[in-house]
Amino acid sequence: MLIKHRMTRKAFPKIYLYRRIVYAKLFIDNHYDEKIDLDNIADAAFFSRFHFIRLFHAVYKKTPHQHLSFVRIEKAKLLLTSGLSVSQVCYAVGFESASSFAGLFKRLTGQNPSVYQKDQHKRLTDIAKTPLKYIPNCFAEKKGWR
Repeated sequence: MLIKHRMTRKAFPKIYLYRRIVYAKLFIDNHYDEKIDLDNIADAAFFSRFHFIRLFHAVYKKTPHQHLSFVRIEKAKLLLTSGLSVSQVCYAVGFESASSFAGLFKRLTGQNPSVYQKDQHKRLTDIAKTPLKYIPNCFAEKKGWR
């Protein structure tokens, strides 16, 4: 299937458009910790802002902003288990406000960042004390550990 580009009236293969959308997603994935401007990403992918949002949503089933939020929260979850403070994690993943970070984190995970961090610390401590409790039963039985 060929798609005509309005400005040049050239026909582009659909895969060309998908490549540009994937490029934009990879840009978000690699620069999540920076101040990302949607207009700049759309420009880099050679789309208007609204056309870019529509195409991105059609491919990934979420808007670029939703994807950015998801990536930032997933990275924050990893950093919260590393021993950094909640405020350090907040700024490390690209948020400018601790309250907006905490609100989004709670909305997406169901927990406040500090509660999540305590739960993960407790989980890691429990794993260190009783590692067999955290090995899947089928694997442990196969190895003769249970």
